[in-house]
Amino acid sequence: MVEKFQAVVIGGGPGGYVCAIRLAQLGFKTACIESRGTLGGTCLNIGCIPSKNLLNFSENFHKAKNFSEIGIEVGEVKLNLQKMMQNKDKAVKVLTKGVEFLFKKNKVTYFKGTGKLISGTQINISSSDNSETKIESENIIISTGSEPVSIPGVDFDEKTIVSSTGALSLETVPKKLVVIGGGYIGLEMGSVWSRLGSEVHVIEFLDHITPGMDKEISSEFLKILKKQGLKFHLSTKVEKVIKNKNGVNISTIDKSGKKNTTDCDVVLIAVGRKAYTKNLNLDGLGIDLDDKKRIKVNKKFQTNIKNIYAIGDVIEGPMLAHKAEEEGIAVAELIAGQSGHVNYNIIPGVIYTTPEVAVIGETEEQLIKKNLKYKVGKFPFMANSRAKAIDEPDGFVKILADATSDKVLGVHLIGPHAGELIAEMAIAMEFGASSEDIARTCHAHPTFSEAVKEAALSVDKRQIHS
Repeated sequence: MVEKFQAVVIGGGPGGYVCAIRLAQLGFKTACIESRGTLGGTCLNIGCIPSKNLLNFSENFHKAKNFSEIGIEVGEVKLNLQKMMQNKDKAVKVLTKGVEFLFKKNKVTYFKGTGKLISGTQINISSSDNSETKIESENIIISTGSEPVSIPGVDFDEKTIVSSTGALSLETVPKKLVVIGGGYIGLEMGSVWSRLGSEVHVIEFLDHITPGMDKEISSEFLKILKKQGLKFHLSTKVEKVIKNKNGVNISTIDKSGKKNTTDCDVVLIAVGRKAYTKNLNLDGLGIDLDDKKRIKVNKKFQTNIKNIYAIGDVIEGPMLAHKAEEEGIAVAELIAGQSGHVNYNIIPGVIYTTPEVAVIGETEEQLIKKNLKYKVGKFPFMANSRAKAIDEPDGFVKILADATSDKVLGVHLIGPHAGELIAEMAIAMEFGASSEDIARTCHAHPTFSEAVKEAALSVDKRQIHS
């Protein structure tokens, strides 16, 4: 007998498992298929969670080496990389097992294997033991995520030529690490290994880092990272990456035409990610893809086959776990006849370096391009008493508000705990707040959040502490 479900999710990452749980909560007989062997997708297993773990541990190591500067005398600080990696793996295991528990709690059937669409309602599941299972479902949701992109002609070996996956599991600290790509992932991993002792070089094709980010924030971020010891080669194209007995040789050319070669122990290629749709048989079913091989969907996340949906990294939009989660909830509620919705204008992005960088809404460059008139309010953490008290004064808060209505259009932060501070502005923007609303809301003292209030005051040039 072929087991029948009302909804089946292919992919157990943040979008997929959240979608499956919500479907079950809404009363659907639900299953989720995941090929990795553990739930949580790239995010929990080889992405967001282990990288934040190492960012935290490496920051603690860096601080411990400099304790004497703040009057804490300790002995020699040593790095035990193997133990650090074991702790990272432990955190991952606990969280992935937690998702399995949530499946049991919500009565979601969990299939370990690779799902392949046979028809609009049938799925074949190939397990690691070579067994096969066929199931049927009234609704199918594709949430298979994304995978790292390399540069032409270069394959990952995850030892010396690594993606973010390999960069999270290096067995020794490279003497020299070259990062190709100045985006979120490359800068986070570059920061980790720099703190642990690597000489880190970042090669970026553009003339700035963090493409798409507000240029003022990007420029400040670059200055801070340079001060921390990372070396940058901007407006530089990588021509060749060749493995040799000592590591890797990289050939580059800059915008003036000057060629250069450099040797390193490890190269991290962090030039982006692409939708992962292998083995799904999308062509066989005639499911439409866009020019970037992402699945085309309508506003209800339906493909051209109306009972097959897609969410997360396999469709258009930022490849962020929280974006996928929102879509997972939305599509489940839409299938149930409710009004699921995602506000794509208010999706925060965070870089978990030290200091953190967080952004939401429009950049100045986008507002100028749209010919929208706006006001700017800024406040430096140098003038924030909490930041000064703990010696984390780098960065600032920047609020962009409509020149006429005062509605907040975009917020850009670089500074301590920026990833947490951005949540206040996400809520404010969701409810259509003005900068005046933020400015007149009492914020506790002394807190980092006071910098947000002061930036809101600054929109009308009435900040108090700067």
